[in-house]
Amino acid sequence: MLSRLAHALLPTLGRLTVTTDTGTAPAAGSIIVANHTSLADPAVVLAALHRLGTEPVVMAAAGLWRIPLLGRALAREGHIPVHRGDARAARCLDLAAAAVDAGRQVLLYGEGRLPRRDDAADSAPEAFRSGLARLAERTGAPVVPVGQAGARRITSGSTAKQLAGLATAPLRRPALHVHIGGPVLLSGDRATRTATAHGAVTAAWRTAVSHLGGPAAAA
Repeated sequence: MLSRLAHALLPTLGRLTVTTDTGTAPAAGSIIVANHTSLADPAVVLAALHRLGTEPVVMAAAGLWRIPLLGRALAREGHIPVHRGDARAARCLDLAAAAVDAGRQVLLYGEGRLPRRDDAADSAPEAFRSGLARLAERTGAPVVPVGQAGARRITSGSTAKQLAGLATAPLRRPALHVHIGGPVLLSGDRATRTATAHGAVTAAWRTAVSHLGGPAAAA
């Protein structure tokens, strides 16, 4: 439902283009990792993946499950709440590994947070947390790097700016681009795995940015 909803609604907010290194959808049982820049980018990435026939399980902040209707939909469809700093934190990795082992694609954000910036420009992915490396180590699954650019043109900055951006997006319809890289098998210790994944996502992000005219492009 989330993927179909993103696919249906995103054209009202922006003009999405998608490229891939392989010309095919991520394989079953893949870990898909994307850069995180805006509250809008999950919709952008899900809409792009939907075009390729991919509807992944999404790992997202547990607070979303407290939102009426949305929380029930997320739980019903098997998406995975990420709890930080309590005893439930390890459970999300168990659920993600089970989904991968069952042949589902799992989408996560290696940075685990949004950038602390007020402008609408794109910038390179920040440092990744270790969760991606731990999931790849546990499952042996390939990692598919995804770079997205332009989502900050829909929402970014303060709450007031985000609301204004969302309200005016249907009039502006900013350009958005998602690039899906080829699968990568991570190896080495956890730090090496994390660095390899970060490098692959950064490369995919640079390709996405190049389709929008450069990293300094803003709304």
